Amino acid sequence: MEENKVELMKGNEAIAHAAIRCGCDGYFGYPITPQSEILEALSLLKPWETTGMVVLQAESEVAAVNMLYGGGGSGKRVMTSSSSPGVALMQEGITYMAGAEIPALIVNVQRGGPGLGTIQPSQGDYYQATIGGGNGDYNTIVLAPNSVQEMADFVDLAFELAFKYRNPTIILSDGVIGQMMEKVILPPAKPRRTEEEIAKNCPWATNGHGLHHRKPNILTSLELDPKAMEEKNLRLQKKYDTIRRDEVRFEEYLCEDAEYLFISFGSVARISMEAVDLLREEGYKVGLFRPISLWPFPEKQISALVQHNIKAILVPEMKAGQMISDVRLAVEGAVPVKHFGRLGGIVPDPNEIVESFKNNFIK
Repeated sequence: MEENKVELMKGNEAIAHAAIRCGCDGYFGYPITPQSEILEALSLLKPWETTGMVVLQAESEVAAVNMLYGGGGSGKRVMTSSSSPGVALMQEGITYMAGAEIPALIVNVQRGGPGLGTIQPSQGDYYQATIGGGNGDYNTIVLAPNSVQEMADFVDLAFELAFKYRNPTIILSDGVIGQMMEKVILPPAKPRRTEEEIAKNCPWATNGHGLHHRKPNILTSLELDPKAMEEKNLRLQKKYDTIRRDEVRFEEYLCEDAEYLFISFGSVARISMEAVDLLREEGYKVGLFRPISLWPFPEKQISALVQHNIKAILVPEMKAGQMISDVRLAVEGAVPVKHFGRLGGIVPDPNEIVESFKNNFIK
């Protein structure tokens, strides 16, 4: 494809194109609706013929995430994608990778649950991504796109963060963004890193380089000595504190004079923006705050906004209410925080959010 050319494609397809252009070394995944187009697009594009990128359909999601462990552990840019039930199966591998500090990208195009649920969109994996569905004290970096353009843009960003902090990174999308078609400008193509570049920039990697002047690298989450395990955990927590300080991302819309605030992410943030516009036309000073990094969560930024004439907050979500917990922690009881949500794969309408706002805050 030509550089800077505007293309029309699905969000899932944008992920696939961006992965190739960002120098991804390997994709390991398993088909599941509504994200199967990522694997399908990669299969059609055949990057193994042009860049040497490996594209492999694993026998299961469990197999795919463990392939990430091996690929990321050798210093390669590797990724997988799945949807909610499939990502649930990956949780053991993700916590192992967090414990062993192995970078990789996991894309979750969410669908409704619990269990097999529905193939329709949802945001019900918020807790799973931000708190962690595996065992132990760990965090994954979580980015939430709200457009096809951001699906493409966040691939390279996710890889950069994963390797900067040696940590699994998640792009938490949903069936709306994955399946909808929009204009997108794909990122500029860059080559995959050479073995020499990997050896230089990833001295921790288990790729066999440098064994003549160093001991073998061992990447594991296992530590049998409790004191050593505590020291490792303290080091991880220090790393997570650095990420909380330096990697918060968010977007504000009409917040300067806002008296009421909507806080939403992903596709629901787009719907909430329309609701903000409708309410502004009626004279209500409503603004939208969109967390882009769901972990680290922009709690300080929300807290600061609340200090400026905010009377109340509505949290529209495509789930029963999960992010509202983080919002309430950030607000610390300073203003009322109410929830609006649709479940079962039903995408909310802007007018429903408007009605919820009026029912909750306008007497």
